Order: sequence, then structure tokens, then C-alpha cells
Amino acid sequence: MKDMKKKAERICVLLEEYYPEARCSLTYKEPHELMIAGRLSAQCTDARVNIVTKELFEKYRSIEDFAKADIHDIERIIMPCGLYKTKALSIITMCRQIMEDFGGEIPDTIEQLTQLSGIGRKTANLIMGDVFHKPAVVTDTHCIRICGRLGLVDSKEPAKVERQLREILPPEKSSDFCHRLVNFGREVCTARKAHCENCPLKGECDDCKKIVGRG
Repeated sequence: MKDMKKKAERICVLLEEYYPEARCSLTYKEPHELMIAGRLSAQCTDARVNIVTKELFEKYRSIEDFAKADIHDIERIIMPCGLYKTKALSIITMCRQIMEDFGGEIPDTIEQLTQLSGIGRKTANLIMGDVFHKPAVVTDTHCIRICGRLGLVDSKEPAKVERQLREILPPEKSSDFCHRLVNFGREVCTARKAHCENCPLKGECDDCKKIVGRG
């Protein structure tokens, strides 16, 4: 475990050098907007979500606005994100829950966040890291794929990957680490192909070492 923690720390440093700025790829201004954008991102690209939320957040400005919204209007706006009926219902329901159960304020624990309609651990961790600046591990597809290739985790199950990463990542760097993995996964270590020749992490990557060994 000690060696794995050192490896994780080295990878964090390398990613920090490669991507000095760590930013969420979802566009938002208010905490509830990140929550809603996170819900919309299920089985949808962040780029499309950002297009849709531009109109959505201009029309509905607050948690209370969403709690009182006409579900058919929400469905109309978010339709391009897919699963729009389910997502519209969960957006309105989660905002009503926040108004009724949490006094209009987004809760600040994973346990409470995951009580909200449509909010799983991935979005809950996103909120914990970006809104409340607490240690968080967002296990999206990039995180799971890349951490598996690097040899940091031995599972593809999001909950297990989260647990394993929490054990080895520096807590204060965990949220930004996940943001950097999104950029890294889009540009270098893609789902289609790992571009090992241009990879700043190749010295730490188990998959890359196997490829070199075969060569």
C-alpha cells in the first residue's frame, strides 16, 4: 500500500505539470447548476450538456424555480441529452427534496446527496469536490479506464474504484486528479487507443510497460 501511495502521488504531480489547471468540464455558475448538469451527463457528453444547460439555466435560475417547474417544459429543453423524461422528473424531484428536507440548501455529505432523486455517487463526489472543496473521487469512465491501465485499481466497478483510489490518493488532490483525468482521457489515453508514445505517465503505467516489453 505504501508503494502504491507513492506511485499515486507521482502520477498526481505529473498530471499537475501536464494540466496546470484542473477544471470541471461541465459549465455552471451556481452549485445547484452543477448538480443538475451532473444528472444530465448520464449517458450523454459534457459538450452536449453544456449546450442544453445554457437555455435551461437562463430560464430556471434557482432551486425553487426548478421545484416549481412544468415538467413538460423541462423535458422539452433537455430532450437532446437523452432519457429526458426520467431526467426531467428527477431534476424536479431533487429540487423539491432540497426545498422540503434541507431548507433550500444543497447538503454537504455524500450520504445526504445520494438521498436526492437521480444523484449517484459520481455526481455526489463531483459536488463534494467542486462545491464544498472536500476530498472527492469522481469515478467516471475516464477515471476507471485510465486508473486500470496505470495499475492503480484492479476493478471496473465504480464504487470499488472509488474505495481503492481513496486509499492511495492524497485527499487534498483527489478531486483535481479526477478532473485532469478527463482531459488526459480525451487527449492522450483515449478509449479507442492509448497513445503511449506521447504519454507523460508512461514511466508509471503498467499497460505501457507491457506494450514496451512485447515490443
